[in-house]
Amino acid sequence: MTSSTNQPVFPDTESEQGREFIGLFTKCQRRVYLYILSMIPHPLEAEEILQDTNLVIWKKAQQFEAGTNFFAWACQIAHYEILKFRKKRSRDKHQFSDDFVAQVAEAVKENQEIFELRRNALTYCLGKLRKKDLELIQRRYQASNQGKDLADELGRPANSVYQSLGRVRRTLFECINRYIAAESYSHE
Repeated sequence: MTSSTNQPVFPDTESEQGREFIGLFTKCQRRVYLYILSMIPHPLEAEEILQDTNLVIWKKAQQFEAGTNFFAWACQIAHYEILKFRKKRSRDKHQFSDDFVAQVAEAVKENQEIFELRRNALTYCLGKLRKKDLELIQRRYQASNQGKDLADELGRPANSVYQSLGRVRRTLFECINRYIAAESYSHE
């Protein structure tokens, strides 16, 4: 597919490089959004910045060097888009300094891999729970039920529900720690 000036459109889905770029782009969308959201706490504004970031990423696709860290490259673009957004909103007196935002951005980038590892571990460990334990955790957190409300729903004493939740949380905590240890060991 070509544009009106007969320049190839990139990423070209016919080329291996283009397919790899699209795969990396798709894979990191959630992480880039979370990166933006860590500095712009309003989800709709973060989504707007993500869209602007995606446009720039797409326009600069040919500048990406295969084999380098796509997420870091995308976050650098997002960082500039965040600064542009903040400049537009500079009349708001509730803005953090650009230096502070840069420090937070760096901290998020440095910790992103561990966040992703812990999220993967939690997903894995939730899948290992017994059905009744998974349902208990889901009911507690997905519906934002307080322990006492959940106990009333289940027709169980609150103390019993708190004990069950504590046991399931410990099980998850131990599973997550084992998962992370195994992943760390396998990358050595």
